[in-house]
Amino acid sequence: MSETPGAVPGKILVGASEKKGKPRSYRYLTLALGNRHGLIAGATGGGKTVSLQLLAEGFSNAGTSVFLADVKGDLAGLSQPGDGKPPFVARAKEIGIPYQPDRFPVAFWDVFGEEGHPVRASISAVGPLLLSRLLDLNDTQEGVLNVVFKAADEQGMLLLDLKDLRAMLAHVAENATTYKAKYGNVASASVGAIQRQLLVLESQGGDKFFGEPALDIMDFLRVDRDGRGVINILAADKLMRAPRLYATFLLWMLSELFETLPEVGDLDKPKLVFFFDEAHLLFNDAPKALLSAIEQVVRLIRSKGVGVYFVTQNPIDVPDTVLGQLGNRIQHVLRAFTPRDQKAVRAAAETFRDNRALEEAEAIMQLGVGEALVSMLDAKGTPEVVERTLIAPPSARVGPISPSERQAVMAASSFAGKYDSMIDRESAFEMLQARASKGEPESGAGGGLLGTLGGILGGIFGKGDRKRMSPAELAARAAIQSAARSAGTQIARQILRGVLGGMSK
Repeated sequence: MSETPGAVPGKILVGASEKKGKPRSYRYLTLALGNRHGLIAGATGGGKTVSLQLLAEGFSNAGTSVFLADVKGDLAGLSQPGDGKPPFVARAKEIGIPYQPDRFPVAFWDVFGEEGHPVRASISAVGPLLLSRLLDLNDTQEGVLNVVFKAADEQGMLLLDLKDLRAMLAHVAENATTYKAKYGNVASASVGAIQRQLLVLESQGGDKFFGEPALDIMDFLRVDRDGRGVINILAADKLMRAPRLYATFLLWMLSELFETLPEVGDLDKPKLVFFFDEAHLLFNDAPKALLSAIEQVVRLIRSKGVGVYFVTQNPIDVPDTVLGQLGNRIQHVLRAFTPRDQKAVRAAAETFRDNRALEEAEAIMQLGVGEALVSMLDAKGTPEVVERTLIAPPSARVGPISPSERQAVMAASSFAGKYDSMIDRESAFEMLQARASKGEPESGAGGGLLGTLGGILGGIFGKGDRKRMSPAELAARAAIQSAARSAGTQIARQILRGVLGGMSK
């Protein structure tokens, strides 16, 4: 079988460039450097979506799993074979490669559970730091939220969904005097402010995101029977209307991956690649603490075999501290109508390794649709000299799919039925409700789990009388047994979250 023109093992074909009097030159992304992150930038209509889809297809073909947020519904076409649009066929011929329609293994996800399998996380998994950012709390309110998490942890009460958090907030407020001795003042005004922010979050769909069954982050790292990486597509058109939820959700996923995946260094290809479309929503009006956390996760997650690619209109939408981590770059056309646009053009031109035969700033404003300035990392990890490049056409459909096509893909998915129905097991809300109905005294900061630990441990390891244990003790006993089974994981996660929290201060 003859080799496809432009195809090179271990690389993704990005496009081709031509120089006067010289043969065609192909441009590639080296898979072994795919975890060095990247940037796809350019004005609306310049071809960013096509470049994103082309790279996603290349990673999938190489056996790398992909996650991407579908903001406009255009990327769902990856699940369907290409339909041979004349511009794509013509572009393939122009750069000397065959146009080959193909479809890719796709799993659809949706925080709201409408256009994909539901994506959920427990309140405890998100943690007080990210939740504070999501709720836009001040330092005092964040302190109260930390007290709530600590009190729930000490009393063996799981925080799974919003009603658990509300119930625990009310419990801490009602017993503020007791908790004050150990944790400091718990102002009712701060509790009220947090409760109001939770109402806002619920109206944005937070009640559907927080709960169980929680997403197993390893479900994003799947390959199909042919060895191609599954492309996980998050339906984000509705999610984009709640930008803070979108930003926190994406950061939570990166944090979960960082906690879960082992250190692997540089592999021959990434395990997983994230594409964050409309990346400016991650950074616009974001608190300094959140920006710091994003920067740290992006910088450190490379060693886990994960690549992160930001897709945005202007390179200046991405903070310099993050921009400096993005080694593989595709820059589509920019239009310099305003001083800010002119600054973006200059900034984009200055980030490339200079090509003496090319005036980068002028070229950026002259690029056609499907044309870009491309600079990838070479085998030594050094940025290549930037070249004006015709982007290769994707193989799958470019554009939306019908509801029936989406349902067919979801029905055939290996995740069908795994996350569809929400589970509401016993957690803080139910435990506090049961305690109130039985008229049991509140355990407060000085009792609870610690106060009954001796008797519980006796029931677990010795001759404790299970019949004499109170409901609270039984619940705590179950919590300890569960904790014993996953102590290593939980301790590691607490340490890491503490480190990330410290970084963001």
